[in-house]
Amino acid sequence: MSKRQLIAAGTHFEKIFGYSRAVRVGPCVTVAGCTASAPNGPVGGPDIVAQTAECLQRIKDALEEAGASLQDVVRTRFYVTDISELEAIGRVHLSFFAGILPASTIVEVSALAHPSLLVEVEADAFLDS
Repeated sequence: MSKRQLIAAGTHFEKIFGYSRAVRVGPCVTVAGCTASAPNGPVGGPDIVAQTAECLQRIKDALEEAGASLQDVVRTRFYVTDISELEAIGRVHLSFFAGILPASTIVEVSALAHPSLLVEVEADAFLDS
């Protein structure tokens, strides 16, 4: 059985719900839904592009802590409160994943954990080595 590595971000949500920001088991890393949540409102304020960039940066940081990188990402999932922002979100995704091109899904949801949050992103990575 592979050793389980837990990566925490230290958010209050992790304590409330009992989950990890990311979990690595062997060559697989799963990153939980990341938002731009911050104590004084979301990073990027009401700008979905800025919030998306923050989400992807948090994923990148969690992957690195797990010994992985964006190059190892095979899947991303986006939950957005306004699907009409698809192209803007896509441009941010491309800026992080150009040349990697993971499988990706984007769906519109009625709400996220707080009304100020506009996007939540998950990622799965697989390390070849």
